[in-house]
Amino acid sequence: MRSTPHFCGSIPLGLIFQIHYKQVDKYDPGWKKEWFGAGLFFEGSEEVEVDVFKKLEKRKVLSNVEKSGLLSKAEELGFTLSSIERLGVFSKAEELGLLSLLEKSVSLSPAALASASLPFLAAAIATVVLVPDDSVGIVVAQNVVAGGLAVVAVGLFVGSIVLEGLQEAD
Repeated sequence: MRSTPHFCGSIPLGLIFQIHYKQVDKYDPGWKKEWFGAGLFFEGSEEVEVDVFKKLEKRKVLSNVEKSGLLSKAEELGFTLSSIERLGVFSKAEELGLLSLLEKSVSLSPAALASASLPFLAAAIATVVLVPDDSVGIVVAQNVVAGGLAVVAVGLFVGSIVLEGLQEAD
């Protein structure tokens, strides 16, 4: 009976050779031969390039919004296209550069985004636990601060889940 060699008595030797750093090679379309610099293929970081609009189109988000009746519910609440026009939401979004921010944010790691939610959640809990309940004003301020921090934490966590869904392999 032949036994498998073990390293340090607990990890099979074959497993050690299979663990490696994930290297990503990228193709540079604008490359030309020079006497210096990187080659045609260069080692890059593990960045995910996502076309958000193609992903949304592929998942049929607009038709699902239409089928769910979300637009009529928004209209019942007073949120119409004319109200968006009056408020100037789209021009403000252009001024603030929100579309380019969206494009940059989809390349973030979903795990990093979920991890970023933890300090906000801890701060919300610490606000409730550590701030004394001496007066009504302090309790109101405590609830407003803790609620705001909790909303940010939940927003980051849900955003990480959505981002993971957008970045998943086809």
